Amino acid sequence: MSSINKFRLRNGLTIVLQEMRSTPVTSFWVWYRVGSRSEHTGITGISHWVEHMQFKGSKLYPDDTADNIISRTGGIWNAMTWIDWTAYYETMPSDQIELAIELEADRMTNCLYRKKDVESERTVIISERQGYENQPIFLLSEEVHAAAFRVHPYHHEVLGDQVDIESITRNELFNHYRTFYNPSNAIVVAVGDFKTSQILKTIRTHFGKIPKGIMPNCFTRNEPTQKGERKVYLNGEGNTAYLQVSFRSPSATDPDFFPMIILDSILSGASSLNMFGSGISNKTSRLYQALVMEGLAAGFNGSLAATIDPYLYSITCAVRNDKTIEKLEQALNIELIRASDKPPTHQELIKAKKQAKAMFAYSAESVSNLGFWYGFAEILENHNWFTNYLDKLDAVTSLDVQRVAQKVLGPNNRTTGYYIPNNIKAI
Repeated sequence: MSSINKFRLRNGLTIVLQEMRSTPVTSFWVWYRVGSRSEHTGITGISHWVEHMQFKGSKLYPDDTADNIISRTGGIWNAMTWIDWTAYYETMPSDQIELAIELEADRMTNCLYRKKDVESERTVIISERQGYENQPIFLLSEEVHAAAFRVHPYHHEVLGDQVDIESITRNELFNHYRTFYNPSNAIVVAVGDFKTSQILKTIRTHFGKIPKGIMPNCFTRNEPTQKGERKVYLNGEGNTAYLQVSFRSPSATDPDFFPMIILDSILSGASSLNMFGSGISNKTSRLYQALVMEGLAAGFNGSLAATIDPYLYSITCAVRNDKTIEKLEQALNIELIRASDKPPTHQELIKAKKQAKAMFAYSAESVSNLGFWYGFAEILENHNWFTNYLDKLDAVTSLDVQRVAQKVLGPNNRTTGYYIPNNIKAI
């Protein structure tokens, strides 16, 4: 694998390139520093909606033209919006990759935002949100986030609040697009079968003529220190009760983040930080043994995310129908206290590192996965965040894990959510 090359155009566009000649395929990505973190009350969900609008065409590629052309080449394209970023990608035969470059340069500036498309997507996004509202875990997670973040915009879901989706205007969408979609706020990544000099020239040809734009100010307010445990109770449909415990956790650039990865691996099995990453079994984790094997939980998962600002480490459990949520919570608390009271054994530390490394390796197997990682790392810090990942895991000690457990898992740093089906009278 060749080295990673990084460039910056005069208009502020960051470019990260890596040649991989194993197969005649290239993955091309454009990342924007905008997500639900960039939103305030009244326009929640607007970043996700803008992502939808970017597929509605321009004068150069009207309607479904781009989709049809990419499909004919055997390529794929998609996009995703998250709390810190929005990303677009095409993975296709390398001899066709200029199409992706031209397409993404065009829709950085020339998407139409026709009123009829705005209204059709309003209906689509409302339906998407209502579909998620049929899932108890989505409802519970939304309530927990709202309680855990009272100031920071991590407070709301990426989908936004329905009241905002119903009221956002075409002008607000277009202004959001024009504010955040410019070279100064973007990162281009290409990984695959190409010559760096040639693809750089092609990127310059299509993106270099776009005006620089102004680096936008992101709407954020620092969340104050939590001073006590917060609890939320939610009733709804279904036959299964759920427990979710969430703790304020370090940002991706905090030195404590990598010990947090190991703690997560020990407690609940390693989390995948890559949206393309597949999971591995959590059956050897402490919580699987204490909750599932003891017959208290029908299942559970831990979730650790790499974020710009401090976010949440969450553990979500499905309560077995013949058990109570109180007993499950008691067993969970015992394991959380144990993690704070004693450092993991050397053998447990080694196993946790192996699992975290395996998760990392599985999520970096293809050109598309690497395209994700390099752009993601640039959003968080720079691509060295990715290249130094394994070394930082190796440097974690058992005492680091215990120290971070004591810092993160305390009750004053915790928000607990209970989802109780309507047919259960008490928890």
